[in-house]
Amino acid sequence: MLRSEVNEILRASDAFIRSFGYIMPPFAHWSPEQMRAADHKTIVDRGMGWDITDYGEGRFDEMGLFLFTVRNGDAGDLPKGTGMLYAEKIMISRKDQYSPMHRHIIKAEDIINRGGGTLVLELFAPLADGGIDREADVTVPVDGILRTLPAGGKLKLDPGESVTLLPGVWHAFWGEGADVLIGEVSTVNDDKTDNVFEQDIGRFASIDEDEAPLHLLVSDYETHL
Repeated sequence: MLRSEVNEILRASDAFIRSFGYIMPPFAHWSPEQMRAADHKTIVDRGMGWDITDYGEGRFDEMGLFLFTVRNGDAGDLPKGTGMLYAEKIMISRKDQYSPMHRHIIKAEDIINRGGGTLVLELFAPLADGGIDREADVTVPVDGILRTLPAGGKLKLDPGESVTLLPGVWHAFWGEGADVLIGEVSTVNDDKTDNVFEQDIGRFASIDEDEAPLHLLVSDYETHL
């Protein structure tokens, strides 16, 4: 992706989020220079901040996702059962923009339609070896009520509705009818090790620097700080 494209997505996403009354934390609006000057260790170590991915395919409008990790704990605390064991994200899935089929090894998550269009999730149960079970029904809690769908069934969430996805449940999703603002509340999030994709794709986008960054992405921290 071009940095100019990333910058434009950041501006549009910030405006879309604000239109629903969601206020981002102050560090969201730091310039790269402000980030470098700040005590940013916790933000960087826990992968908090802006995240835009095209899954390495270079087709963001067709397959991609905007994310901002608002808060996150330390995955190292999970085996101990103490400390900050949760995370929160705000995301945008554009109309008909596909987030590809994947599962998580550790993370349990509530996916919440915070506003806009309909959020559609395609769901599969896992096999014993972690693969996709293309025959078995899949059961998930939707706002506390169990819903059972056939393998590959499409769960549609209107604004205000949410689904709980436990570790192992395969899911892909997209916006239907309009762009969708998505909330995610989950176990500690580790995007480097806890995403298993059906396809052989990347999690983070490769950036071509045609202009200066408006804000640093999580994937920029290693090279820009």
